[in-house]
Amino acid sequence: MPKLPAVLRSRNALVTALGIVLIAGTTTVVAQTTPMEPIQWDKRRLDQLDRNVRRIERALTQRNAAGQPVIVEPDPETVALQGRVGIMDRRLQDLEATVQRVNGDLERLTFQLDEATRANATLTTRVRDAETRMREMDEAAKRAAELGAPVSSDSPTGDPQRDLMAAARLAASDPEMGERALQTVTLAWPGTPQALEASSRLGDLRVSQGDTQGAMAAYAGALRGWPQTPWAAATTLELAAVLHANDRKTDACTALTDFNRRYAEGASAAVRARAAELRTTFACPAPRPPR
Repeated sequence: MPKLPAVLRSRNALVTALGIVLIAGTTTVVAQTTPMEPIQWDKRRLDQLDRNVRRIERALTQRNAAGQPVIVEPDPETVALQGRVGIMDRRLQDLEATVQRVNGDLERLTFQLDEATRANATLTTRVRDAETRMREMDEAAKRAAELGAPVSSDSPTGDPQRDLMAAARLAASDPEMGERALQTVTLAWPGTPQALEASSRLGDLRVSQGDTQGAMAAYAGALRGWPQTPWAAATTLELAAVLHANDRKTDACTALTDFNRRYAEGASAAVRARAAELRTTFACPAPRPPR
């Protein structure tokens, strides 16, 4: 154990030791008396305290010199409190280590969650793309089946004029399905003016698709019996054009002659001008004047 003079070299330390000695010597008395009034520390009392501290310091020095060192033992409650503080400190360190591990785990989980979210988004996009392609393939298969099926001869409305109008509207938005609808009109109402006009519209549709052979057959069917309708004059000129496109110049000139004989008189100026242009282009002979 260290000797007291080495420890109590300051006046404050001596004051503390004095307090301990006084408390130890008067414990029984204090326990049996009522609390004392607070001490008024004036200059006289402070001087007296200083003298007492010096006296105790000399006494302690003498005891140490005589080989009787004063040993100050720690308070048991203080030792117990220090032990509890040490336990709490270790627990706090354990808690800090646990928090650090939890933070590390949270960071790893956050990273894994971000990776999973990105992977899920990619997978969702792929699934949607696959669903879209499957729908497109399904629709294409249904459309191919409809286009490959035989053309129906059943009227969808029960009226030739309404059938023709519906087929014309469909042809404007969906040429392939519109062509089938126009063919249905020709099959459902053969010989009617609506069927002849449907054939003429079929010819126009096939020309736009580059099918001059199919257009030639459709125009010929539309002009069967030389109908006296508003569209017949223009259809005759279209027939002449597709005949010439299929290297049938003589038949093309014959169609222009039929136009001159059957429709020129009632045709519009624009239609007659186109007939003259085609005749010049095809190098057809000059038309004979009507009798």
